[in-house]
This record gives sequence, structure tokens and C-alpha cells, in this order.
Amino acid sequence: MTHSSVPMPHNEAVSADLADTDAPAAERPPRARRRGLTSIEALGLLLVFGLTARPGLTDLFAAPAAQAWAARFVAVCVQAFPFLVLGVALSAAISAFVPAGFFHKAVPKRTALAVPVAGVAGAVLPACECASVPVAGALVRRGVAPAAAFTFMLASPAINPIVVVSTFVAFPGNPEMVAARVCASLVAAVGIGWLWAKLGKTEWLRLPEHRHHDDGKWAAYWAAIRHDFLHAGGYLVIGAAIAASLNTLVPETWLAPIADSPVLGVLALAVLAVLVSICSESDAFVAASLTQFSPTAKLAFMVVGPFIDVKLAAMQAGTFGRRFAARFAPAAFLAALAAAALMGVVWL
Repeated sequence: MTHSSVPMPHNEAVSADLADTDAPAAERPPRARRRGLTSIEALGLLLVFGLTARPGLTDLFAAPAAQAWAARFVAVCVQAFPFLVLGVALSAAISAFVPAGFFHKAVPKRTALAVPVAGVAGAVLPACECASVPVAGALVRRGVAPAAAFTFMLASPAINPIVVVSTFVAFPGNPEMVAARVCASLVAAVGIGWLWAKLGKTEWLRLPEHRHHDDGKWAAYWAAIRHDFLHAGGYLVIGAAIAASLNTLVPETWLAPIADSPVLGVLALAVLAVLVSICSESDAFVAASLTQFSPTAKLAFMVVGPFIDVKLAAMQAGTFGRRFAARFAPAAFLAALAAAALMGVVWL
């Protein structure tokens, strides 16, 4: 007996399709995963490009403007990298070996007093921007007042000993610049802490989750060094390239109206600090290379950068939530800019 092909009713056909769709994942054919470009392949493509474009690249870098750009770029990187390495090593040591309970015991219970104490603690406990945000999250998670934790988060990468020494080296014979940077950063950090204590709301803050490190302290230490150095070093290279480009490729007639204006120059370098996201251990060398701008504008670049930039805003949003970052980032920018302008008038 032969079976005739009878059309299936519409509702039964739909049910059959849904049954096929709801089949267990193990019974479905595996989807082909898109394989990304590996580092070896990327290096190979870069080498092929370099060999192919060698004649054109040789002519390009033989130009006087290109040589001047390369000299400025290398000078900034060579001066800044030792301080960057030292700062990353110290901040990783603090993150890995110093228990968060130490900070909880050292900070006073009263928020009004805890804020300036946390700001001064940032001067003796070096941590770059990449490390200060997770440390602040650990402090909040262990019961430290958020206002004090945020003050430490801002002050530590701005006025720690590595930053102070690097600023001395970048601005030789100009101790006023170092004093102005320390005072402006500390005033702005404490001001933000008190502002949060007064106006901050709990619903704006998403408490960070606890993360365990099962591989040991030394593994966490080396992981922090690798992570912070790769991120901070990359941003330093970008910042050095931008500074070298401003000094070499942009005509003086373009920068002169901005650099000569007391207001526009300060605003321009403050916005530049937010965009280039340079590590605080090395930003003084980039600021010193921006010779067209006034000392107050350079000070604004160094004060605003450790407080808020593109990477910091993303890290703060990931640690404390978007509602927090949307309010904290503008407040930090305005506080740093105002403190830099005030100290520029007083010291410079």
C-alpha cells in the first residue's frame, strides 16, 4: 500500500516548525564560529605592509617634519616610561598585597573628617587611575563612606609621590608648577568628596560585587602589572603622538588664537586631557611639550586628566553604575578645571 502525499494542516505545520526550533542544542548542527585575527597574523600583515611600502615610508620619514615629529615623540616616551613602570608596579603591589581592611581602619568614621584624611592618604599611597577605581570599589564594599572612597580615588593618582617626582623632572626649575598641581588636585578631590557627602544619594550608586582571586597574591600582582602597563602604556603612546603632532604638524597660526587666549587655552587642554586619557605618572611630560600654551593651561591638563577621562568614565560606570558616572564625571571635570584655574592664578 502506497502512502499518498497529503498536505499537512496549517496549524500542524506550524507546530512541527516550533518543535524543530525547540530541539535540544546538542541535536542541532554546531554553528561555525568566526575566527578573529591572531596576534601572529596581525604581526605578519604588518611586516608585509612594511616591506611592501618601504620605499614610500623611507621617503616619508626622511622629511624634516617627520624627523622632528619622531624626535619629539620618542623624547616624551623615553622620559615618561620609567615613571610609568614604577607607578604601575607600586599600584599593583598595593592592590595585591595591602588588605582592604587596612584602609577601613585608617579612615575616620565621621565622613566630614574622613574625606580630607582620604585625600592626604592619596599622597602616600600611589595608584594609577586604572588601580584607583577598583580600590575605591573595594573600600565602599567594606563599609568605608563613599565620599571618602571617591576622594581617595581622585587624589591617589593625582598627587602620589611618583606623580610629584615626574612633574619635577618634566618642569625643571619650576617648583611652582609642582606645588600648584598638588594643591589644585587635593582641593578638587576633597571638594568632590564633601559634595558627595552633602548631595550624593544611595540610589545613584551601584555597590561593586566582591571578586575572589584564587590564584594567590603574586598571580594577582603580575596580572595587575600586565593589565595596567598595557593599558597605561598604550594611552601614553597615543598622548605622546598627539602632543608631537600638535607641536610639529599643526601650524602655529592655527594654535596661536587658542593658546594665546587665557580661557580657550585652559579649556582646550582640559578637554584634550579627557580625550587622550594619559596615565598620571607620565602626563607631565606631555604637558611640558605643549610649549604653545600657558602654564595655567598645562596645569589644567595635568589636574583634569587624573580626575576624569574617557577610560576613567568607562571604568567608573562599570564599577559603580551608569547613574553614578553620569553625575560624577561632569562634577569631577568642573571641580578639577576650577581648582586648576584658581591655582594657576595664585601660583603661576
